[in-house]
Amino acid sequence: MAAISLQQLGMVFPNGHVAVRDLTLEIADGELLVLVGPSGCGKSTVLRLIAGLEMPTTGRITIGGADVTAVAPQQRDLAMVFQSYALYPHKTVRDNLAFGLQMRGHAAAVIAARVATAADVLDLTSLLDRRPAQLSGGQRQRVALGRAIVREPKAFLLDEPLSNLDPLLRVATRAELAMLHRRLATTMVYVTHDQEEAMTLGTRIAVMSAGAVEQVAPPLEVFERPATTFVARFVGSPAMNLWPGRLARHPATRVTTDAFALDAIPDVPAALADGAELTVGIRPHDIQLTGPDGADAAATVELVEPLGPHVTMHLRLHQQTGELVRVQVASAAVRTIGTAVGLRFDRDRVHLFDRASGRRLA
Repeated sequence: MAAISLQQLGMVFPNGHVAVRDLTLEIADGELLVLVGPSGCGKSTVLRLIAGLEMPTTGRITIGGADVTAVAPQQRDLAMVFQSYALYPHKTVRDNLAFGLQMRGHAAAVIAARVATAADVLDLTSLLDRRPAQLSGGQRQRVALGRAIVREPKAFLLDEPLSNLDPLLRVATRAELAMLHRRLATTMVYVTHDQEEAMTLGTRIAVMSAGAVEQVAPPLEVFERPATTFVARFVGSPAMNLWPGRLARHPATRVTTDAFALDAIPDVPAALADGAELTVGIRPHDIQLTGPDGADAAATVELVEPLGPHVTMHLRLHQQTGELVRVQVASAAVRTIGTAVGLRFDRDRVHLFDRASGRRLA
């Protein structure tokens, strides 16, 4: 096991594309850190930089306190699990698990012991004599993980290892992976574009955009206190509602948008000037449907998306721009399409961001 430190990493490809920009990240020994973001944000490039498959343009990488920036991949003592299973089709599960150790010249007794241990951890013992073609997708993914586990590396690097699985199997394998991490207590860096996967797996998650880290924090902190409007939009399903607004200090402190005005919002920064331009955010489950009296805004139901116990409703605000707002309610609270409703915003759950920078205020 080992801590991983990325210090002011930059990566520019020969065509001039900046894949990673000034990235500094500390990954603790035994932590499961998830790099999450949309396609093209640089998360897989960061993983390849840690593995040594790419060389950074600037910055340095340390593993267990040792500078490995210029060290060859095979000498970093890391195990990588890819999106594709990359199993040898002509070899049995046992031979697939053992192959890496055999190539490193380990004794037969050591190989047999490690293979048996990994097979037991991943529930593969009954499958050791099968070939990959005889396995399900989830079983093949467990073999790919087992091939990494037998190495007993300093850290595991996982590049979207569950994306080829069907939804039910993906959820089950995700739970197995989380329990495996607790059992092994080994440093893991996991890359995904799936925010639900990131939230449920990570000790911390690092949200990336355009080659930079927007926020690094435990999952619930990222959800409840997004550092930027990008994080607010990306983390959470449905996404946070955001409106351009401004602060009014007189006659009382309030936040106004073209659709509504909100007073009594706690923790408005005292240094924020009258007329300051803001972005106002609120998550769909922090909006209540009400009657017209006492509502913060009026809207009409345009679309209803049933999701079991909860329903996401898209409502058209009664304003000049007529934009849509997403509201998440219990199934019993659903209104039919075309119904006019009032909206009430939970003041304690309103998020304020600087409109120019997109950074959270407070």
